[in-house]
Amino acid sequence: MNNDLNLQKMMNAFDELDFEQRTTTNLENARNKQQMTAYINSLDFSIRRLKILQESVNDIVEQKQLDLVKQEHIQTYKTKIINLSRKYNISYQDVINIMAQLSHK
Repeated sequence: MNNDLNLQKMMNAFDELDFEQRTTTNLENARNKQQMTAYINSLDFSIRRLKILQESVNDIVEQKQLDLVKQEHIQTYKTKIINLSRKYNISYQDVINIMAQLSHK
């Protein structure tokens, strides 16, 4: 009887651990601020490490925003090339070739 009780307690502990790991210690499952905060709190970082994490996240966010702006500029540029190709009734590649020739002059 005592072994059955210990076995049951051990199984319950593993179930709780599994649930806790799936819900709080897995950043992949975090979809909102509350879940991410729970995950970060579970890391038990010192204030120094939290500031480093904050700096890192800020740098990553800034880089992603710059990448988005670059992507928008590229898309705008491509659209202008497409419009030129339509305006002069030539292919997209021909417009690029002409632009390359003009830049070498």
